[in-house]
Amino acid sequence: METLLVATLNKHKLYEIGKILKGFKIYGKGIEVNEDGKTFEENALKKAAAVFKKFKKLTIADDSGLVIDCLDGKPGIKSARFATPPTPQNLCRKVLDKMKKCKSRQAHFVCSMAIIFHTGKIKIINGFVYGEIANEMRGENGFGYDSIFIPSGFTKTFGEMTDTEKNKVSHRARALAKVKEIFSKADKTK
Repeated sequence: METLLVATLNKHKLYEIGKILKGFKIYGKGIEVNEDGKTFEENALKKAAAVFKKFKKLTIADDSGLVIDCLDGKPGIKSARFATPPTPQNLCRKVLDKMKKCKSRQAHFVCSMAIIFHTGKIKIINGFVYGEIANEMRGENGFGYDSIFIPSGFTKTFGEMTDTEKNKVSHRARALAKVKEIFSKADKTK
């Protein structure tokens, strides 16, 4: 079984990735990285590169965030640091507070994923899920902004969905589906 390093210490992300990417021995490896990139892709690559440099093994990293139309794309790449402390309650409350005067509730999640193969070859892919922001927090499942995001075509927030339901439509699931496709088309070690 191939070893796959995931550049994260976020146990929720690691759990989601493990549920979606079967057939790997998955290990979370976090290295302190200054996420000062201007895009999700830059931050994902910084994290993957730091872990790959230390361990020289097949590595993936993601940078994800919530982009809200009426807030000019905020919280965006600062999604994980949008409130202090960055608990799901604080993050969601801050978004809901800032959206009180918004007419549009349109939003989307982005997941940029960097893959670094054993050879050092790099591949970056993206996954998106579009939807809207609920008027209040709903559901206890998931993490981050899950309790306020309703994906298009659904009435439930991610926070009200089971892991199985969310992992069929989330931005991370869509990015990881592309990762699985890349791995299935090529020798994982290249």
